[in-house]
Amino acid sequence: MNLKAKMLYLFKKLLMVTLVLVILSELAVLSLKFIDPPMWMWRIARSINPPESYPTAVLYQWHNLEQIAPSMQLAVIASEDQRFPHHHGIDWTELQNAILARQSGGQLRGASTITQQTAKNLYLWPSNSFVRKLVEAYFALLLELNLDKTRILEIYLNIIEFGPGIYGVEAASQHYFKRSASNLSQAQSAALASILPSPYRYSVLQPSTHLKNRRVWIQRQMRQLGSQHWAVQ
Repeated sequence: MNLKAKMLYLFKKLLMVTLVLVILSELAVLSLKFIDPPMWMWRIARSINPPESYPTAVLYQWHNLEQIAPSMQLAVIASEDQRFPHHHGIDWTELQNAILARQSGGQLRGASTITQQTAKNLYLWPSNSFVRKLVEAYFALLLELNLDKTRILEIYLNIIEFGPGIYGVEAASQHYFKRSASNLSQAQSAALASILPSPYRYSVLQPSTHLKNRRVWIQRQMRQLGSQHWAVQ
């Protein structure tokens, strides 16, 4: 087999593998229209390589979106991704702002949308590599193409980690406040949302001054978004 034939053979193999991966990833996302995820990669990775303070038994209980207080839904939007109703998985405006802030000598800040965070938790592994970020963006776009915003938000609120081994807002609400997620107050919703940038570093029950200020900021943003009749369309 000459070099040209070998290159053509390898190209066909690569094309076939790529096509299979695309089909499998599409099926994995499409299934979420009908099935609540029983397990996800981030949780699996935690159990295989548990960080310090990770419990032997995790807390988790699925709640449909209508069973989660509207204030909690609004709190994570206000805290994590205020353009969530309008972007298509990647917030290019926030990404550009983060890059400009970094170039101006400011702190590096996250620009991941709720959709990207959902994709990361569902399908990917703990890492900050460029390759993982590309795969995260790919799955975020797939989620937006196949699911509506309410379903993405519902999945996000049920799989995000609110502390070591505390998955989803219902488990977090029961653990921290001894009440269902349907009965969370605005202040409690802001308290839970405030730790999401770093749930292993921040404490809901023993907040630092920084975290208290963040809670106040989130509640102010919630009022502003509410006054604009914010809603996931």
